[in-house]
Amino acid sequence: MCGIIGYVGSDGSDATAPDAIDVLLDGLSTLEYRGYDSAGVALANGELDVYKAEGELESLTSTLPTGSLRDPAVGIGHTRWSTHGPPTDTNAHPHTDADERVAIVHNGIIENYRTLRDELEADGVTFESETDTEVVPHLIASYLGSGDGDDRMGERDRGDRERAFRRAIDRLEGSYAIAAVFEGDETVYATRKESPLVLGLEGDSSGEAPERASGYFLASDVPAFIEHTDRVVYLEDEEFVRLDSSGWEVSDSDGNALEKAVQTVDWDADDTGKSGYDHYMLKEIHEQPSSLRQCLRGRVNELQGSVTLEELDAVVEQEFASPVQFVACGTSYHAALYAASLLQQEETPATATIASEFTTDRVPVNDGSLVVGITQSGETADTLRALREANRAGATTLAVTNTVGSSAARAADHALYIRAGPEIGVAATKTFASQQLALLLLSVALTGRSSHDDIQSLRRVPDQVQTILDTSSARAIAAELVDSQAFFFIGRGMHHPVALEGALKFKEITYEHAEGFAAGELKHGPLALVTEDTPVFAIVTGDGGTARKTISNIKEVEARDAPVVVVTDGVSDVERYADHVLRIPETDECSAAVLANVQLQLIAYWVANEMGRSIDKPRNLAKSVTVE
Repeated sequence: MCGIIGYVGSDGSDATAPDAIDVLLDGLSTLEYRGYDSAGVALANGELDVYKAEGELESLTSTLPTGSLRDPAVGIGHTRWSTHGPPTDTNAHPHTDADERVAIVHNGIIENYRTLRDELEADGVTFESETDTEVVPHLIASYLGSGDGDDRMGERDRGDRERAFRRAIDRLEGSYAIAAVFEGDETVYATRKESPLVLGLEGDSSGEAPERASGYFLASDVPAFIEHTDRVVYLEDEEFVRLDSSGWEVSDSDGNALEKAVQTVDWDADDTGKSGYDHYMLKEIHEQPSSLRQCLRGRVNELQGSVTLEELDAVVEQEFASPVQFVACGTSYHAALYAASLLQQEETPATATIASEFTTDRVPVNDGSLVVGITQSGETADTLRALREANRAGATTLAVTNTVGSSAARAADHALYIRAGPEIGVAATKTFASQQLALLLLSVALTGRSSHDDIQSLRRVPDQVQTILDTSSARAIAAELVDSQAFFFIGRGMHHPVALEGALKFKEITYEHAEGFAAGELKHGPLALVTEDTPVFAIVTGDGGTARKTISNIKEVEARDAPVVVVTDGVSDVERYADHVLRIPETDECSAAVLANVQLQLIAYWVANEMGRSIDKPRNLAKSVTVE
């Protein structure tokens, strides 16, 4: 959701070091994919200079007096996705205390802000914004200016500032990633709880300084500083970090210094560019063959007809006494439904639950359970809560995620990485396809049921996706249907989750009414909405009973004069009932669900493109949903 960027320049020995304002604006621009409606920066260069504005980053840039910023070396920045109060200049971050001694940026939600605000207002503090965040700088300032007993503060040196920051954080309830800068102090202080925060360290894994490097970075996500360094440190919940020109230190909530592992991110700044495509989403759709190959690499053996997930040996060898529980949100929930269907098909009990609805009272789990949390970012708040609750109940937990070192990967007992690479577009595309393939691998590993034909089908998927990208007629079909009133997506079995995902992708970026249904449910109500202005996209592969039943449902909408678009491998005679055809290569049902999804991604993209929508940053949406 919201995005944080922080920067502390070098000690002055590197004349090529960029100014903080350049790093902050570049970082905020990179974080735009997370979703936002206002932006701001605070620069610490003796005094505090705060600039913020509602709207796109250009609105913030236009407010900056670039000729008089005094070459700042320290600062923090933020892109806000509104929760408390609408998007306005006043509600934008950073927020300061009344005397502008401290400025902070915050991701998450302060659940007890109302109590804290009442307390501060009773002490005479006047609030300017409607946000929960503004209590934090006022609370910090109250500890800078006064104390009680032996805890009373003296001079406002670095120690006082850090103690004030820690005392304020100790009062907060909820989720947060918070970074602060102070007047007269070229230091950034930060902490996190249930919201991501990562450090970037000067230089790269080769030991050489990158062309524009120099300094220490802090961000919600690695892309914000990847052009400067690939060396990172992931903060855990309730850890604190202090950054200044001489280095960094991480400590626990009691102030004890911690040893932290420095990791290397295995992608570079070029991975986050558009590479000549008009939109990140289109680029990422076209990256799917490569992403899927990465997902498969080293995990399938055609000669033996087997799947090997070495990182999950302990899970695969364990016997579970209750159904496998998949928990996820949004697109990842559709992947969870697909995964549950895969296991059910192999007579392994499994269920999928929306993470925000998951509790161990409603979905009983114990030490004989396997709970799989699916989250592309690894930071989805509802899914993290579900995994932690499952841990407390004694279940074995597994995170299926795209992000090494993410909160989910650390919270779960085990992690399965989908290896999709960075995804910038808010609407998930390549991460969903990679989730599907990773979960297909997981299902084979858990059940131990596979053949040489199954493995060959898996290995063919990337090339088959490339064939779809090279031959799809989605753009032409989109041009014909763009003026329709509503759009329905139907499928059965493995294709039901794909229909749901097709509708979600469509509504996310077109803002048009789109719904996905199990094909058999059309006649139980939704058929009342079908007209000649409501195209129906139907997924039909093979020629078995499921395909024949879906064709019967297609005939139902055809009789109501609705345009029919079929996604098919051409095995059945479904094309005779279709107005338009989106073809996929012939394969088994499990792999066909991955291929059908790609055609529906292209339909959503090209309709949105015809309508001139903001495809990469759809309104009101965020890439990583870090609040419950």
